[in-house]
Amino acid sequence: MSLSLTQQSLGYSAQSVAGQVRGHNEDAVLCQPQLGLWAVADGMGGHQCGEVASALVIETLGREVATGMALDQAILSAHRQVLAASRDTDGRAMGSTVVAVQFVDGEFEVAWVGDSRAYRVSLEGIVRLTRDHSWVQAMVDAGELSAEQAREHPRRNIVTQCLGLGEQELEVGRVRGSLQAGELLLLCSDGLTGELSDEQIQAVCAGAATLDELVEQLVGLANQLGGRDNISCIALAHTPADSAQIATKSRNFISRWLTSRKH
Repeated sequence: MSLSLTQQSLGYSAQSVAGQVRGHNEDAVLCQPQLGLWAVADGMGGHQCGEVASALVIETLGREVATGMALDQAILSAHRQVLAASRDTDGRAMGSTVVAVQFVDGEFEVAWVGDSRAYRVSLEGIVRLTRDHSWVQAMVDAGELSAEQAREHPRRNIVTQCLGLGEQELEVGRVRGSLQAGELLLLCSDGLTGELSDEQIQAVCAGAATLDELVEQLVGLANQLGGRDNISCIALAHTPADSAQIATKSRNFISRWLTSRKH
């Protein structure tokens, strides 16, 4: 039996951990289903700077979107907040990447700055919705590096845009779409994609029975492969509305859709 998207609710699972190397977590996640809003922010600047930056980004996004502000404008507002915080802390450098999604009337908009990513994943494959604002991505676009070389390049962590970086004029990336039955949307920091290839991410997503299990396995595998950075991810998928008890919880399963797609 197939269900239309109007018969579904949106479930999600989220996790953010320090990883195996770093002593503290500069990532932050935002989950506000009442606004249809989710985000991952990856702070930079060291302890008490990166954490402040990512927390400011998450706080500002939630506040501004709640007033009706467009997602890209909310990100620019967060940029100004991080700049102001840097000035208030004797100019200590702080910054943050962000990737955010907002669902409205069954459609979604993804907006991002930096190298945190959004993916659309199904049993058939994985599609990267975002394009990194990074030095290695610029080299790939110019034909100077292959995607495989970029993954191992010593400058792979250098971003060309982030919130709070000087007085630069940000170019917020944006993409719109819709999420179908049997698909999920994944938001993540580079602590996940720095350890896992797109193919590894897709394999975990296709094999997991629940969103909780999916997120646990992604984070666990990234830790097993090194966990060299903070790791954050949010998985979202439509769930049948007749699973009312499950759909009201903060984390929901996708196994019904995955099972229906396998048969």
